[in-house]
Amino acid sequence: MMGSGNGLALLLAAALPALFLLRLLYRTSLLHKLAALLRSVEDRCHAYQHYRIPQYSEHLQENQLYRKVSTYLSSLASLDGSDFTNLFSGVRSNDVVLRLDPDRPVADRFLSAPLSWANEAGGPERRAFVLKIRKRDRRRVLQPYLQHIFQVSDEIEQKKNEVRLFMNLDGGDRPGEGGPRWLSVPFTHPATIDTVVMDPELKGKVKSDLESFLKSKQYYHRLGRVWKRSYLLHGASGTGKSSFAAAVAKFLEYDIYDVDLSRVADDSDLKALLLQTTPRSVIVVEDLDRFLERKSTAVSLSGVLSFMDGIVSCCGEERVMVFTMNDKDRIDQAVTRPGRIDVHVHFPLCDFSAFKGLASNYLGLKEHKLFPQVEEIFQAGARLSPAHIGEIMIANRSSPTRALKTVIGALQSSSEGREVLSKNGATLTGSRSGREAAEPASVFCRESVHTVREFGKLYGLLKMGSRRRDNSMDLSSGEKEGSKHEAQS
Repeated sequence: MMGSGNGLALLLAAALPALFLLRLLYRTSLLHKLAALLRSVEDRCHAYQHYRIPQYSEHLQENQLYRKVSTYLSSLASLDGSDFTNLFSGVRSNDVVLRLDPDRPVADRFLSAPLSWANEAGGPERRAFVLKIRKRDRRRVLQPYLQHIFQVSDEIEQKKNEVRLFMNLDGGDRPGEGGPRWLSVPFTHPATIDTVVMDPELKGKVKSDLESFLKSKQYYHRLGRVWKRSYLLHGASGTGKSSFAAAVAKFLEYDIYDVDLSRVADDSDLKALLLQTTPRSVIVVEDLDRFLERKSTAVSLSGVLSFMDGIVSCCGEERVMVFTMNDKDRIDQAVTRPGRIDVHVHFPLCDFSAFKGLASNYLGLKEHKLFPQVEEIFQAGARLSPAHIGEIMIANRSSPTRALKTVIGALQSSSEGREVLSKNGATLTGSRSGREAAEPASVFCRESVHTVREFGKLYGLLKMGSRRRDNSMDLSSGEKEGSKHEAQS
């Protein structure tokens, strides 16, 4: 027994250096090189077919298959065990995303067939994944494998519920001549339709319209129309138009494309940008009235109209287009005609009903002893933007009473400014030209201690408030009579 024990000990002692050597070889990647050599020998024994999946087409449209493959590959266990993998932060701070490194293939297996993926290096416009599959397996495996990729990637995206924000780049910002024009980042805006301060009945109508749109693909096709919807959000600054556009994207779970017209070179460039957007997206153009009033030499009115509902706008479906304006009456009515804009939503300055919603959201107040005083001031005609009142409440959120008193003071100042303007003959509606209305700093008052700039702000607020409509939403079907009918309903 002692002899056999000593023999085992000697055997282990002799094996330890060999184990140490194998571990050292692994650490120095010699085993990896040996595995690569074996794969190379195997490749020479089989005929392979290669499929290249570029990120962009020759017209710089994004290839949706590339995006699906990227999502799918990040979930592969073989990527996690790869000898070289890139790590990126995800949408949430604690998320880590794996990305395939160029020239480092990753193996996969489907229906007992070995497959391999490589990430082809190159500039942003030349990025591509390359799938390698045995020729004898391609007819049996390729189509089911691609369907498998779509299914897995869709499941992953639904779990992540990730919405992305795309911003257009101008020529000077592009990473390379002819490169992609959109830069994207995760869209984490917290706004929802429920948190937007808005008339509850109007909010319900808009929400129902969006839900109806999602289910209407066959209906639109039966009518011979492109499956898209366009909204015009108009009202004074700070009334929640941008937040509502963000809430629409979150509600639909669509990516959002923020079109900055000042970065667009010409009409053709604007069309090219639209062609690079994807289905299931919200396309937003903010402050369109201000851009048109500047009479840009880069993008013409005709170019804007073509972008809104021209032939190019029909080159993609399941899109929602959102345009925001401060005053829709200042621009050519061709821009807002029925058929070009499907839904008009007016965002007025804050009234008492909206104020109560803000107090509930920002301060957690359903009722307060100062509410009757606030209501009385609103009934006297005082108005502020929801953004203004919201900032007051944020600054004083530790003391709801102080917050309400500060709001009352701001409303009283607004009301006093209204009275001073009225006494000095300031025209509040319609009699001024567009140029005069755009220059409110030219309004003077000798008897007031307010500065000219303060009167400018007050005049702008009053002008917007004076144009409020009883009917805030107009669902148009393309005919004026249809518009009136739906407004009455």
